[in-house]
Amino acid sequence: MSDALAAAKQAARTAAYARRAAAHAADAGSAAGRLSELLAGHRGVPLAGYVPIRSEIDPLPAMAEASAYGPVSVPVIEAEATPLRFALWEPDMALVPGPFGARIPERPEFVTPEIVVVPLVAFTRAGHRLGYGGGYYDRTLQALRGRGPVFAIGFAYAAQEAPELPHDPNDQPLDLIVTESEVISPQ
Repeated sequence: MSDALAAAKQAARTAAYARRAAAHAADAGSAAGRLSELLAGHRGVPLAGYVPIRSEIDPLPAMAEASAYGPVSVPVIEAEATPLRFALWEPDMALVPGPFGARIPERPEFVTPEIVVVPLVAFTRAGHRLGYGGGYYDRTLQALRGRGPVFAIGFAYAAQEAPELPHDPNDQPLDLIVTESEVISPQ
């Protein structure tokens, strides 16, 4: 990645962090309702969500509901610059600190998801996303898509939308974006 592209991504991240923090502070805790509605149409399909960190929108209520119908997992970072692996997750299970402050299952049992709920810093209606800059989800989605179909759902506050974002060919697109107020199908 060029220095100019890296600088543009960092500037976009800084602005998006502020928007996300404000949306998170105003969240009444019901944001996962729209995600639950969407996932109800995919019951039993292996799903990967995430345990939120910082001011990320919380998918745990939707994940808990989905876990009654099929396997739900969370990401595990095993090494820098590698794809994520996904460990089975259940509501109220023991979690331990993992890399970057994410909590992970104490005794991971790995599975391959077909639907991945992706955290993000910012998104566009075209399906571009901006993450934290480590490339974990880009590498992961590329690897999963190389093995077969996978459905990537960006989950974010509506305030995280940007009219455009810097991106490069390695950035994996989202198939759908779910916010607290709508479901967006990238054009």
